[in-house]
Amino acid sequence: MTGYPHVRTVPLRWKDNDVYGHVNNVVHYSLMDTVINTWLIEEGGLDIERGEVIGLCVESHCNYRGSVSFPGSLEVGLRVAHLGRSSVRYEIGMFSAAGELIAEGHFVHVFVDRASRRPVEVGGTLRKSLEALAG
Repeated sequence: MTGYPHVRTVPLRWKDNDVYGHVNNVVHYSLMDTVINTWLIEEGGLDIERGEVIGLCVESHCNYRGSVSFPGSLEVGLRVAHLGRSSVRYEIGMFSAAGELIAEGHFVHVFVDRASRRPVEVGGTLRKSLEALAG
């Protein structure tokens, strides 16, 4: 998990397994979204319910390298690969408890005004928190 400034342990749930006995691909996307937004809320001060600025996902991708299943957990690493004026590209690594790379992906947010949905400059606490993830 070297190279990821933030790592969160996420427990797997019974319902995460699919009929083939492993965590379904949609769960990986959900975990990426959850870890990113938890960071933005806790560290970046993003107010998802009332804030003037919100982040919209405009792109996501995941490469699957291995398999895991319930019971267990994933270590999800998060870093910022690029921080622009109004957008950010995150990179996410998902690792088994034994350290095996299970999946890696990216996720792009564009920060916009809640009402107009027009891009806004990322500033203040939010920018500082994202800079911290860039290393």
